[in-house]
Amino acid sequence: MKIFVKAKPSAKTESVEKVDETHFTVSVKEPPIKGLANAAIAKALAKYFDVAPSSVFLVSGFSQKQKVFEIKSYS
Repeated sequence: MKIFVKAKPSAKTESVEKVDETHFTVSVKEPPIKGLANAAIAKALAKYFDVAPSSVFLVSGFSQKQKVFEIKSYS
């Protein structure tokens, strides 16, 4: 499943907000330096979807606020 994420790094709180079926807004505390925010977003999405962090992949948007993640569930 591919989802579209609006990233909000360096936020005061961590949250995942569902906009619609495929669009989410993810706030994380980590700054957008050396992939720290991307890793934190992937971890937050894994927790939200109740999958292993290794099942969440950043497909595009490595250095943009608009990102595409793929979540693979092996159930």
